[in-house]
Amino acid sequence: MAANPQHRGKVQVIRSSLPYQILLYCNAWYFGFFWIAEILIYIFKGETLPYPNGVLAAEVVLLFFLGGLESLRIFFGQKGNLTERMLTVVLCIVLSLPTLAGILYILLWQTYVLRVEVILSAIELVFIALELLFGIISVVTFARATPY
Repeated sequence: MAANPQHRGKVQVIRSSLPYQILLYCNAWYFGFFWIAEILIYIFKGETLPYPNGVLAAEVVLLFFLGGLESLRIFFGQKGNLTERMLTVVLCIVLSLPTLAGILYILLWQTYVLRVEVILSAIELVFIALELLFGIISVVTFARATPY
């Protein structure tokens, strides 16, 4: 069927980033795995390693806080990218900073760092770094767009 020439109108360009959306989707699944693995690792550490009073509880609370923060960050990133809203992608980028700090804490500064945690945290840091890069590119793309 040929297109009807009477229905010519404005062409809407899709500016949302597919690689950014794929990264956010894959990171959502990976972070779920990472979070469950960290809970299991903390159970193992709590049973086998001597912790000072209150430190293990503080690290577990940090992990729960990190889970909520990462969920919000990924939600805002996905919605902002799909709706091409610059503000929500910027919010995702801003929320990446405390998430990076939490992952770095798990990687470097917690009481006991296991080798498996180094590997899991490094993968999560790569996801966040790539999402920051593609998020910034998306913000620039949305900012250059003409409003319709």
